[in-house]
Amino acid sequence: MQLHISPSLRHVTLLPSKGVREFIKVKIGSRRLSYRMVFYSVLFFTFLLRFVFVLTAVETIDGETKCSSLGCLGKRLGPRILGRRLESTVPEVIYQVLEEPVNQGEIQTGPEIPQTMEDFVAEIKDERPDAKTFAVKLKAMVTLLEQRTRTAKIQEYLYRHVASSSIPKQLHCLTLKLANEHSINANARLQLPLAELVPALVDNSFFHFVLASDNVLATSVVASSLVKNSLHPEKVVLHVITDRKTYYPMQAWFSLHSLTPAIIEVKALHHFDWFTKGKVPVLEAMEKDQKVRSRFRGGSSAIVANNTEKPNVIAAKLQALSPKYNSLMNHIRIHLPELFPSLNKVVFLDDDIVVQTDLSALWDIDMNGKVNGAVETCRGEDKFVMSKRFKSYLNFSHPLIANSFNPNECAWAYGMNIFDLEAWRRTNISQTYHFWLEENLKSDLSLWQLGTLPPGLIAFHGHVHIINPFWHMLGLGYQDNTTIADAESAGVVHFNGRAKPWLDMAFPRLRPLWTKYVDFSNRFMKSCHLRES
Repeated sequence: MQLHISPSLRHVTLLPSKGVREFIKVKIGSRRLSYRMVFYSVLFFTFLLRFVFVLTAVETIDGETKCSSLGCLGKRLGPRILGRRLESTVPEVIYQVLEEPVNQGEIQTGPEIPQTMEDFVAEIKDERPDAKTFAVKLKAMVTLLEQRTRTAKIQEYLYRHVASSSIPKQLHCLTLKLANEHSINANARLQLPLAELVPALVDNSFFHFVLASDNVLATSVVASSLVKNSLHPEKVVLHVITDRKTYYPMQAWFSLHSLTPAIIEVKALHHFDWFTKGKVPVLEAMEKDQKVRSRFRGGSSAIVANNTEKPNVIAAKLQALSPKYNSLMNHIRIHLPELFPSLNKVVFLDDDIVVQTDLSALWDIDMNGKVNGAVETCRGEDKFVMSKRFKSYLNFSHPLIANSFNPNECAWAYGMNIFDLEAWRRTNISQTYHFWLEENLKSDLSLWQLGTLPPGLIAFHGHVHIINPFWHMLGLGYQDNTTIADAESAGVVHFNGRAKPWLDMAFPRLRPLWTKYVDFSNRFMKSCHLRES
């Protein structure tokens, strides 16, 4: 068919393709239709023909049966144009086979199961089975791979648990060497701090930092990085709190490795009068907590042997065995107002952080009456680390949690926190913390994930002042996506996670941020074979 338009656009002639001089002549009246209307109509029909051509080509590319008639083409294109989906061509028997319960015995004792997708495709091409046989083989292969993946995942969780919970022999050696040094060397038994510096311990004109840990090496790195990066080290007071067994090694280390002019205080929990008088709520809660966790004490082997639970549930139970969840060092921060009754403001540091800048500017931050200055963890470029909200930690399927909090509320982080102790003493934060610990015990540990941050999120709810993320970079202990440039530009880097920098499982690329503050030429380090890499 040929289309001829007269130069004046008043006549449009359609000629059949047979060459016959029969034609349709349309005379367009200038009063009825405009030239522009005719021109746009022609363009529309041209576009429509192209559209039909494209759809037809797509049908052919998709492998559909070619259509030789308009009726067939309409059936093919109709659902696509109208947005309807074509009926499935998958045989019903395949669905039936895939929906049947898995028979573990058949999978283990059945014929050779393809190990890879390439083997499966090759076998199907060779045998040309029917749909049911195809589905049976596919199901067997997928089920087998699922079992192997589950086993590998559980083994990974087990190895991580052992690696992160065990004390490396080098650290154990360091503790023993220092304890021995404390017993034979008078210089390792110095009063910390010296008598003339004791008044500074309650002087609010100094910058007071608190660190609770039973890890001598980790504590030494925090202290060293804090003092070396301070613009006014003579104004720095570091209060180190440890347990009874680690007190002598900790005292020996800081007696022999002075950080003058900074002031270091080392105290064990039993040195605090507040802990030796009356009942301590957190201690009572921990005792009950240990009894509840006793059902997990079948050992890691018994937990891993459970074939009915999902890997993430097994991981949670393994995590419950971690000593840190039964350590008072992990709960001590909730009692800071009682432990330091004369201080107005302190900065609490975890033992897996490294200070990279002067922190005295934290005392200039206006807390606006809030108690806890912290970095929020729901906004940031690193979506893996900075995507934490209340629903990431609390169990909102439990009505007690669901009726009390907003699941999308932004979470914040422990590790480097400013605590206004004056404002804290005017609140009931500590009581709230203990109340929810009790509720969690009554609920069979079902209100939140393990750790002290979830009850902290609840206790400090409404009392948190968000500070600039520069002051606290997280995630260096469970992912190595952080660039060295970004980490070096942060005020404090936090190795939260299992891959602690003092463990062999630490990320090699990030570990130098921590090892730069360790003197590996020290005689204690060398005698315990502590090396940089």
